[in-house]
Amino acid sequence: MAGLRAKHKAERADRILAQAMALFHEASFDAVRMEDIAAAAEVSTGTVYNYFATKGDVLLALVSLEVEEVLELGAAVVAAPPEGLAEALDALIGGYYEHSLTYLTKDLWRQAIALTIGAPGTRFSLIYAGLDDRLRAQVADLLIACRGQLRPGLALAPLADMIFGSLNQAFTDFVRVEEMEMASLLTAMRARHAALAQALA
Repeated sequence: MAGLRAKHKAERADRILAQAMALFHEASFDAVRMEDIAAAAEVSTGTVYNYFATKGDVLLALVSLEVEEVLELGAAVVAAPPEGLAEALDALIGGYYEHSLTYLTKDLWRQAIALTIGAPGTRFSLIYAGLDDRLRAQVADLLIACRGQLRPGLALAPLADMIFGSLNQAFTDFVRVEEMEMASLLTAMRARHAALAQALA
């Protein structure tokens, strides 16, 4: 009986999140109210608040869903990276980028970044930073997997920090400019990785 209740609870949370995502895509984060999410999910507003204390928590759940999936995809790249450092970085980071608009719009990413920067120390900011740390660690894991293609003696941890900082800034620029297309982001990424691989060989 407890297992069935847990299943129904999880299904209800998934339904609320799916409806919230649909509404955010149709309108915007600011325009959607918790009452709207409840109506779309066919539950009471109180039920929505039982799962998500704030609209920011709904957004955080979407960000977490996004990052968990790209980490899973990235793990496969780290386990069997393509030949060549540039190609390996393209596969990992290109995967991050190409998946980034699966659950979130540029508007939602801007909201998430603003909440993180504007309210440091909050639960949202701390969890978001933790997700970033896991992505940064995966970049470091890829460099370890590609160590044979790097100049001997390189300090990989700070190098991973630099690469992650670069990919993060490029993504921030991408979501900041509504008109910028994914193809442009990927083209610039490949150019950076080609130059980096040449410098580190």
